[in-house]
Amino acid sequence: MITAIAKRWLTPRGQLGHSLTPYLFLLPALLMLSLTVFYPALQAFYLSFTQFEFNLTRPPQWSGIENFQQLWGEIQRGDVFLQTVRNTLLYLICVVPVMVVLPLALAILVNQKLRGIQWFRAAYYVPVVISMVVAGISWKWLYEGKGLLNQILSLVGLPAVGWLTDPNLALFSVMVVTVWKGLGYYMVIYLAGLQAIPLELYEAAAIDGSDGWRKHWDITVPLMRPYLLLVAVISAISATKVFEEVYIMTQGGPRNASKTIVYYLYEQAFDELRYSYACTIGLVMFLAILLLSALRLSIERLTGNLPEISTETKTVI
Repeated sequence: MITAIAKRWLTPRGQLGHSLTPYLFLLPALLMLSLTVFYPALQAFYLSFTQFEFNLTRPPQWSGIENFQQLWGEIQRGDVFLQTVRNTLLYLICVVPVMVVLPLALAILVNQKLRGIQWFRAAYYVPVVISMVVAGISWKWLYEGKGLLNQILSLVGLPAVGWLTDPNLALFSVMVVTVWKGLGYYMVIYLAGLQAIPLELYEAAAIDGSDGWRKHWDITVPLMRPYLLLVAVISAISATKVFEEVYIMTQGGPRNASKTIVYYLYEQAFDELRYSYACTIGLVMFLAILLLSALRLSIERLTGNLPEISTETKTVI
């Protein structure tokens, strides 16, 4: 048996070299990933079971599940962490349905055979390529007390609104930026799916009396179901990890009204210097996102292979 294996890999044609060639090309990327992703992830996993905080000159001290017990205690007491969980769940409940429905409607509109429609597609996609820092600062100016939105309200005789200073509005104001920023990205995914639907189906539906928006309910929505599920899972993962908008626009305020789990993790690590506790929060969050990612992979297996997003972007824009 050993001889057969040796003959298989060590042939005169150099099959061993051919089999190792792809891995040699992947080696630089794997080394970079190991240094920047895999090793820090393993280090964070280790620190979540230690005490490494405040005095960072001391080595980490093993503490077992003490950090997890502390986290569970905060959840039971209803402290800040529980409020961040509620804010994150509210983010999921509000943003994900909008990200599933609104980009689909927009993709249907820009999928029409009209002159210059490519310019509209590109215009809707522009927010995706804009840096979140630029977008957050721009929207923060719009939300200011004397910003454009409040000036428009004053023109119609309405009082100014504290978009980012009112605890009841701050989180929803940040959600608007998330939706505005990601609208074009999900539109492209839907647009690729729409262009894969044969026109004959719509023509047959028109003969049967299904026309206008009714044809989209009868044909588009059922055939776009894999894309709807994919967008739902991706947007849910993105909403769970939201950070940049909160950091730039509200920094978790006012009174923790817009503080999300990721921002709370950042705050514990770099403001409070509680690295072990922050790693514990990150580990719990990693498990939650892992479940969402597994759900996405299961959906792709059940619904078949979907087109690559990068290829779609080049094709439809």
